[in-house]
Formats: sequence, C-alpha cells, structure tokens
Amino acid sequence: MVGNPNSGKTSLFNALTGLNQKVGNFPGVTVDKKTGHILLENSLPAELIDLPGTYSLYPRRADEWVAYKVLMGADPDIKPDIILLVADASNLKRNLLFCSQIIDLKIPVVMALTMNDLAAKKDILIDINGLQTELGIPIVAVNPRKNKGLAELKKALWQVARMNPLKQSRDFMNTKKLASPSVEAVQKLFPRLSEYAAIHYLINHEQFPLSADKQAAIEQIEIDHGFNPTKTQAEEVVQRYTLIRQVMKDHVVEPGPLEKKLFSEKLDNLLLHQTWGYLILLSVLFLLFQSVFWLARFPMDWIEAIFKTTGSWLNHSLPVAWWSDLLINGFVAGLSGILVFVPQIMILFGLITMLEDTGYMARISFLSDKLMRKVGLNGKSVMPMISGFACAVPAIMSARNIENKKERLLTILVTPLMSCSARLPVYTILISLVIDDKYYFGFLSLQGLVMMGLYFLGTFMALVVSYVLKGFIKLKEKSFFILELPVYRAPRWKNVGTTMIQKARIFVTDAGKVIMLISLLLWFLSSYGPGNRMQKVTEKYAVLIQQNPAEKTVLQKQLSSEKLQNSYAGILGKTIEPVIAPLGYDWKIGIALITSFAAREVFVGTMATLYSVEESDDSSLRQKMQAATHADGSKVYTLPAAVSLMIFYVLAMQCMSTLAVVKRETHSWKWPMFQLIYMTGLAYLSSLLVFQLFK
Repeated sequence: MVGNPNSGKTSLFNALTGLNQKVGNFPGVTVDKKTGHILLENSLPAELIDLPGTYSLYPRRADEWVAYKVLMGADPDIKPDIILLVADASNLKRNLLFCSQIIDLKIPVVMALTMNDLAAKKDILIDINGLQTELGIPIVAVNPRKNKGLAELKKALWQVARMNPLKQSRDFMNTKKLASPSVEAVQKLFPRLSEYAAIHYLINHEQFPLSADKQAAIEQIEIDHGFNPTKTQAEEVVQRYTLIRQVMKDHVVEPGPLEKKLFSEKLDNLLLHQTWGYLILLSVLFLLFQSVFWLARFPMDWIEAIFKTTGSWLNHSLPVAWWSDLLINGFVAGLSGILVFVPQIMILFGLITMLEDTGYMARISFLSDKLMRKVGLNGKSVMPMISGFACAVPAIMSARNIENKKERLLTILVTPLMSCSARLPVYTILISLVIDDKYYFGFLSLQGLVMMGLYFLGTFMALVVSYVLKGFIKLKEKSFFILELPVYRAPRWKNVGTTMIQKARIFVTDAGKVIMLISLLLWFLSSYGPGNRMQKVTEKYAVLIQQNPAEKTVLQKQLSSEKLQNSYAGILGKTIEPVIAPLGYDWKIGIALITSFAAREVFVGTMATLYSVEESDDSSLRQKMQAATHADGSKVYTLPAAVSLMIFYVLAMQCMSTLAVVKRETHSWKWPMFQLIYMTGLAYLSSLLVFQLFK
C-alpha cells in the first residue's frame, strides 16, 4: 500500500485490517513497518504492508527511502505482488504524479480513490471509468471511514491477483526517450527491469544492494552515454505534468478559481489566528488532561476495589506458605499495579487519536513553528515531541522526518523530557496521595491542574534545554518548514476504539511483562535475605510475642517491617538512602528508582510489592503509602516529598528502551550517555531544590 501523505492511506489500512495488524521496524532502519492480514474475494488470504507516505519516486527523507527501495525491488525482504495505490480524489492532479511513476514500474496496480466526499464538496467531478481506461489500471472509489467500497476493492485486488501471468499496466509515458542508450544498456545488465526502473538504477544505484561489478558497470554506462541525473529528473517531471494536465482535462471537471471557501479554510482563520489560535490550543490541552483524570476515575476505583477484595479473599482462604505469599504479594500485587492504570492510558491515547483524526494535530505543528525556531528546532519537531506524550521510543524514531541534522539531534535529545504515558501511573498515585480531590467552579479538578502542570513543566524544560544545547552543537544547515494541512474531518470512532484497545494491549503485554517480572523478583528480594539475618529477626519476635501476647498484632507488623529491612531489597535500599534522603525519599523509594529504570511505570508495581510484603492487610496501595512513615514516625509522602518525586520523574531518564533507541538513531553511545547524565543531574538538582525550599 502506497500513497501521498494525508491521502487517507492509514484510514484505509485500518479499515481493511482492523485489529489484524502489527507494527515493527523495517530491517536496518527505525521506520515503522505496519503489516496486516486481509481476506480478498473467495477468501484469498493476503498480507498488506503499509509503506511510508511519499510524494514521488524521488525520495528525500529516511521513510521515503524505505518506500522507494521496496518499490524498486531493492529491499531483500519485501517483493510486492500488487501495488495498492491510495489517491486523494480532492487533490488528484498532485497524486497522479506518483501514480504515473508507479504505473511505469510495471508492477500490477490497483488504485483506491479516497476523499470522494471532500471532492464533491469542492464540486470536483471525476469520470472514474474514463480515468480507469486512460491509466490502464482498476480504480475503486472507497470511503474507509464508512466502510464503503471495501468489498469492491478486495474484489479488484483478487481479480488482479488471479491473473496468470499478471497483466501489466500500459506505459503512462515513453520513459525510454529520456535516456534511450543508457536505459537499454542497464536493461541488458538487469533484463527484468522496466524502462522507468532502469532510469532510477542510473540515478540511485549507489543506494541499492548491488555487487561491486554491477555498481561499476552502471557507473561506466553513465560515463559512456553522458547520463545527467538532474536533467533527466527535471525533464521527466515536466513531461509527466504535461500528460497529467491532459488526463485532468479529459476526465476531471473542476470548479473555477472563484470557488466557495471550504469549511476547513474558514475554521483555519480562527484556529490558526495569531492570538486566538494559541488560546484555543491551551484550552484543548487543558481539556485533554482534565478528561484523563475525570473520565478514568471511576473505572480505576472499580479495578482497585476488585483487587482489594481479591487480595482480602486470598489472604483469608489460602494457607500460610511461601507459594501463597508469592501469589498474593508478588503476582496479584504486580497485576494490580498494571491493570489499574489501563483506563487512563486508553483515554489519553483515544483523545490524542481524535486530535490526529480531526486534522488538528497538524495545526499544532504549524502554530508551534515560530516558538520552536527560537530554541533551535522547527515545526516538524512538534510531532515527535507530542508523540513523546505517548512514548519516547516511537517519538524519537519519527524524528527521522526532520531533514536538518542539527534540529533532528536536538529533537532526539529533548523528546524524553515530554511526559510519556509510562509516567502517568507515577503522577496519578502521587497526586492522589497529596493533592486534594476538589473542584473549582464545579468542573476544574485541582488534581487535573497539577497533572497538566507536570506535562507543561516537561515541555518547558525541553525548550530550555534545546535553547542551551543549540549553541553547543555546531552543525550549520538551512532548514525549511513545509507542512500540508489536512482537511478537518470527524474522528473515525472505530479507529479511535482500535487504537485504545491496541495501546492497552501493548501496555499490558509489553510493559506488563516487565512490571510482572520485576514484581516477582522484588518479592524474592523482599522475602529473603543474606545468611541467617531473617531467621534471627523471626526468632527475636517469636520470643517478644510469647512474652507479650496482648501486643501480638503490633509486634507482627514490626516483624514484617524489620524482615523487609533485613532482606536483600532492604539492604540495597538502605545503601542508597544517604544519596536520596536530601530529596525527601526513603529507602523504599530508592528501590523503586532503581527498578523503574527498566520502565518508569514499574515504580507503582515496586511500591505495591514492597508494601504488600511488609503489610499483608486489606488496605489498598494508596492507603498503605498514605500511612507510610520514616523511622522517626514522620510521614514519607508529605507534599514537598511527593512533589519532589514527581519532578524527578518528569526530568529523569528512567527508561532503558529510550537510551537504546537513541543509540540506534545517532549510531553512537556518546549522545545517549550525555542524555542520561544531563537528565539525571537536572532531575536530582531540581528535586533537591524543590524539597529543600518547601519542606
């Protein structure tokens, strides 16, 4: 599946594959590879690969090179049988450039014509049958949002697939005339190449996996025939647009220049206004974070109550043994730390998907370009940074769309400061501990305002750090910000629902595995200690309980607490406590800081395991943390300590996966190590300052 950006390709991919899809990376590059399975007519199974969007077969960005190599047969892993070309009916002239190039590659093509409703609003009439005859390929009008035309599209794909041998489409233009002797010479080297593909081998052969002999032979052909790649490309584009204009004249009726203003253009006058645009943007972000708290509150309470009841029932039903302790305080406690935050993650991703679907997310990039340039970035940096609210790993990968090397590097270095969804469970539990659940004017949640403040702090620090670093990174290269604004459309509710389910599944299966593994490991480290230390503590309290049977309940709690302190986990936490004590943290938080380096969200699972091992009562995790005290009896989670911890998680690099992907993107350990040092130092100093000022 190929097409121009914003042509409706993703919508069609989701409509055809539904949940039967997976996301990976193309081998050797960190560009998303979306694949899905569909059934064509007569239940013929097919694998659908969604290639990155591109405007033509002359690539500039890394993701365009990925699509280009697949189409040119230079990708060893993907050999397409059929090209499903997605074209925007409301902007057909531009789409036909890429379409005509694909036709001339001589790979069987089926065109899916999208945005037909928008074309109708623009008073554009397309003679699909005439266009189909002119281009020599099947064309099907589709509306993936309403599932219209999908059956016809599958039938057209099936008809092309069952042709044996596959029927080749006609030539759109005579490409041999562009460089006749050179093309013939290349086709002798590669007999299966089309004439047009031969031209691309002459222009970009250095990028293809060819033997040294073949590379040298193509170089010699260029020299022998005086092949000029720039001139050839320019002549090709001019010739194609000459033919495209004729096709448009024959088969497309467009309104004159005095066409009425579309709703999208009128709305942009307001949403992109130099004053109102920014106020509306702040209001949208404010509503986003208010909704995350308000909507998720009820399902979170239900999940918490279910686990509280389950833990209580298991405590009273199972015999006292190591395996029951592992089940209750390791497995169930870890599982509750995963599932309780699923509602918030689903709601956050659902709302972000709605912003993308409506076309507003691209407007955020446009509005932000002026500010971004002042700190060394550009408007294209906004999309990776906003994606960082979901997860820094794909956000950093998406920075490949930024052509300027300096701006791309700066974007990579500051994107992890954006508060990702993994931080959400940490913020949620800490805010619920120290911030009152009250509302102003009946709808403004104080907890939601604090949450929004944390997200803004991360964004503000990202801009400050970028401003500082731009003076140290000495790369001089001009950059241009060119962005196509998609039209405003109603959100695709099926797509929103699919995304919410997928993100919840990824969190539970991917992050959940890490949380569960660390929860079980922590249970072991919290339940056992070196030598006979645990045995001595048990014997000591056995004597005390025998001497003071009336204080048995109090002594049993003291026993659990002292056993935890003498366990492997307790010893580790006590070792690092002097370093973190100035920030207001105790040794248990110290353990959570270490374990959450695997994944930030592990913090909550760690606390659930530690407090469950220490106190196996029926209280919820929040109640246990609320009651936690230092050795002197003072509360652990005071307002200064909790705010200090929240700021630490806003600014610290608490994620191994992010460091790994930064290394992969920059091809060096220099930048991830720099990132780890500056973010940890910034987090420590900021948390120290906050705690010491407000304690």
